[in-house]
Amino acid sequence: MPSLGGDMSAGRLVEWHVKPGDHVTRGDTIATVETDKANIDVEVFETGTIERLTAAPGEKLPVGSVLAYIGGEGEAAAPAALRAAAPEAPPERVLASPLARKLARELGVDLSAVRGTGSHGAIERADVERAAARKPAEPPAAGMRRAIAAAMARSNREIPHYYLETRINLRAALDWLARVNLERGVEDRILPAALLIKAVARALTQVPELNGYWIDDGLRMQSGIHVGVAVSLRGGGLLIPAIHDADRRSVSELMAAMRDLITRARSGRLKGSELTDSTITVTNLGDLGVETVFGVIYPPQVALVGFGKIVDRAWVESGDIGVRPTVNATLAADHRATDGHRGAQFLAAVERALQEPAVL
Repeated sequence: MPSLGGDMSAGRLVEWHVKPGDHVTRGDTIATVETDKANIDVEVFETGTIERLTAAPGEKLPVGSVLAYIGGEGEAAAPAALRAAAPEAPPERVLASPLARKLARELGVDLSAVRGTGSHGAIERADVERAAARKPAEPPAAGMRRAIAAAMARSNREIPHYYLETRINLRAALDWLARVNLERGVEDRILPAALLIKAVARALTQVPELNGYWIDDGLRMQSGIHVGVAVSLRGGGLLIPAIHDADRRSVSELMAAMRDLITRARSGRLKGSELTDSTITVTNLGDLGVETVFGVIYPPQVALVGFGKIVDRAWVESGDIGVRPTVNATLAADHRATDGHRGAQFLAAVERALQEPAVL
C-alpha cells in the first residue's frame, strides 16, 4: 500500500486492474485505492509479471502492506514496488463473504471493525448491514477535510514559515497572450495561470533551494521541477496534483496539462505519482476575487507560491504614471531551507520571466 501524501496511514483497495500472469511495465496503473481525499490510481514501479495478489478489493490496509508480488523471468516473486516498503509481516486478513465485501464497499463500512457471526467468525451480509446502521452519517467531504486539517496542522507545527510579497506588471505577458490566442479557438486558449506556472518553473532553475523537500532534518533538492496545482473540488475539499517537468514544457503544453489534471481531479481519476511528486505548490485564487494569497506549505515541500486577481493599478514607469494590469505574487517558504534573501531572488526571477513571455 503506497503512501499517497499528507498524513495517510492506510488505504482501502477498491479494485485491481491486473490479474496473476499479466505482464506490467513501470508506470502502468495496476489498482485503484481509496484514500480520505479521493480514489487514486496506483502505478507499479517495476517491470515484470504479476505473480500473486495478496489483498482483496474492499480491504483497508496500512501503508507499507504488501498488495502484490511481481517477478521477471527466472526471478523469484518479490513485493511490487509501490513507493512504500513492506512491513515485517503481512497484515491480518479479514474473513468475509464476497457479498459482504461488496456491500461493505457500497456502504463505506470498514470490515476490520466488524464482528463476524458466520462460520469461523466470517463476516456475513447481515453483519455489514448492522455495522452500517450503527455508522454515523458523515458529510461526503468530511474525510478530506480531516486529511487537509492533519497536513496543515503538521505544517504550522513543524515549519517555520516566512512570507514575501511583490507586485508584478503583467502588461507584456497579457499582450503576448492576446496575440497568441488570436490564432486559437476558444477551447484551446491559454489562460494567464499557465504563464504564471511557467514563470515559477523557470525561476526555480535559478533558485533550486525552493524546489525540494525537508526530510530528516535536511533539505533534499530535487532535479525534476514538478509543480503542484491546487484544485478545488465541487463537493468541497482540495487536491494538489503535479504537473511533471513543468520547466521543460511549453506554455501551451502546461495549459493542456492543467485542463487534464483539473478534469481528472474532479472525476477521481488521478494517478498516485501525481499526488506525491509535487516539489512545490502554486495556488491561484484570482478567479474568486482574492488579490493576495498567503498560503501554508504542504509538507514535506519547502515552498508555496500564491497568485491573486489581476487588477489594473496605477504604475510608474520611466517617470510616467499610467495604468497597468498587475498581480500580487506571494511566497511562503520554510526558513530551515532558505532565508528571505533567496526568497526575494526567487520572486525577482518570477517577475523577470513574466517580462519576456515569448522566451518562456
